[in-house]
Amino acid sequence: MTSRAAEVAAALAHGAGPGGQASEGFGMWTVEVPVDGWRTALYAARDEHGLRFFDWLSAVDELDEGYRVVTHLLDRYTVTHLLISTRVPLADPRLDSVVEVFRGAAWHERETHEMFGIDFTGHPGLTPLLLPDGFEGHPLRKEFILASRVAKAWPGAKEPGEGHGSGPRRKANRPSGVPDPALWGPDA
Repeated sequence: MTSRAAEVAAALAHGAGPGGQASEGFGMWTVEVPVDGWRTALYAARDEHGLRFFDWLSAVDELDEGYRVVTHLLDRYTVTHLLISTRVPLADPRLDSVVEVFRGAAWHERETHEMFGIDFTGHPGLTPLLLPDGFEGHPLRKEFILASRVAKAWPGAKEPGEGHGSGPRRKANRPSGVPDPALWGPDA
């Protein structure tokens, strides 16, 4: 016997065309749709399958593969959960806004725009939401360098006896993705 989520996922994947596919992982069904079918898939999920509760929308940086934008929808009467995702390319990170489908997506699209740099075409106002004025970059991209790790040593001890002036200290290691401070940092 198939679950309602599996049936809805299969229907949405079929309706998405050649790029659509449904899969299950960790007890949750996910529908992968092509970028040009993103808004259509969310309309279909809401209007044809009763997934009227918008929970969240965010993105994942998949490095050379681009950014995966994911949204979680729910039919609260049948307790049907579904993830709908699409992948936007690195070269042109842009996706249709779904604020007209789910008004609650406005905040989430603003946050995703600010943190990942993905433009949501048709969004009523992608104004800064969380970061201070003048902030440069997109901090949730994997290429973003955490400058605070270069400028200030990590305060936590890694081994028993480290810190508080007791015993020899272990050589400090740079976090992955942070370049050599001699080449970039406060003393360069």
